[in-house]
Amino acid sequence: MGVVSYDLEVTLPNCSSQGFSRLLFLNLPKVWPTVALHPVRSFELEGDASPGSIVKITFVEGLPYQYMKHQIGGHDENNFSYSYSMIEGGPLGDKLEKISYENQFVAAADGGSICKSSIKYYTIGDYVITEDEIKTLIKGSEVVYKAIEAYLLANPDACN
Repeated sequence: MGVVSYDLEVTLPNCSSQGFSRLLFLNLPKVWPTVALHPVRSFELEGDASPGSIVKITFVEGLPYQYMKHQIGGHDENNFSYSYSMIEGGPLGDKLEKISYENQFVAAADGGSICKSSIKYYTIGDYVITEDEIKTLIKGSEVVYKAIEAYLLANPDACN
């Protein structure tokens, strides 16, 4: 198994770091079906949303991925940080064991926020992930953040 790390920053100009992180920590199960890139058939939480709990997102039929599972790593409401790993389904296929995300939201100078992500790709066997594959996966992450931002723009009370 190999591990490839990648750091990413996404600027979210229209919501405070506190509002954005609160949405991820507390309300994502309610919001995900609205902001999802693909129509969601179900959102299941196995556990109590504490570290180690599993979130399974099942998509409607006809999409590239049927489902994906995330394992919650932890969250710190005081430092606006959240970590999780994609452990099954989605883009993992037979080449990636998991993708781990550590996100921290910090205040931006313009009143918005910046999501600083450290992403680790865990490959299976001696597979070497390419730069193009990483770029494609990163685009997917950026689109998710932008979809959440669009939700927050349409629902400004969610930032409070």
